[in-house]
Amino acid sequence: MINPLQEKLKDRKIILGSGSPRRKAFLEELGLDFEVRAKPVDEIHPLDLKGSEISEYLAQLKASVFLPELREKEIVITSDTVVWHENTSLAKAENAFEASKMLGQLSGKWHEVITSVCFTTVTTQKVVSAITEVKFKEFSQEEIEFYIEKCKPFDKAGAYGIQEWIGMIGISEIRGSYTNVVGLPTHLVYKTLMDMVS
Repeated sequence: MINPLQEKLKDRKIILGSGSPRRKAFLEELGLDFEVRAKPVDEIHPLDLKGSEISEYLAQLKASVFLPELREKEIVITSDTVVWHENTSLAKAENAFEASKMLGQLSGKWHEVITSVCFTTVTTQKVVSAITEVKFKEFSQEEIEFYIEKCKPFDKAGAYGIQEWIGMIGISEIRGSYTNVVGLPTHLVYKTLMDMVS
């Protein structure tokens, strides 16, 4: 059987503008042929942005560096994930102290994980976002310290990966897409690409 999405994209070139192994794995699981082409960007956003405004701005910022070299039939996919809690964006932790502080803030509470995905061609740009609500149990300090030492989650928004030990023992409820929390709302990626080439 032919993958419906891959069949639609047979005359297009997909470029994943991210070095994230999790996002790469998701595109592979969707059955896509693609090239990874990561480019460094200073992930700085205006301070007045909130929630999905931050992730949408950064996803578009990451796409902007590809524009000078983009060719016809190419689609660049860039994305950004934000952990939004009590009107504050919890970005990537710089060290164990910051990671511990973030996980302490999230302990026992609900938070939102927002991922925005930007699809860019030479003529168009479309941004979609997914929001998943996640609730953690109350963590002990020992659990937080063990997780940070074991998994070193310094490349992840909110200082945690749902697919890691902390997710297995700590998530009591989740509302929305699981893959969105890992880093890519695969249902939206599939739908958007299908719509773009229909």
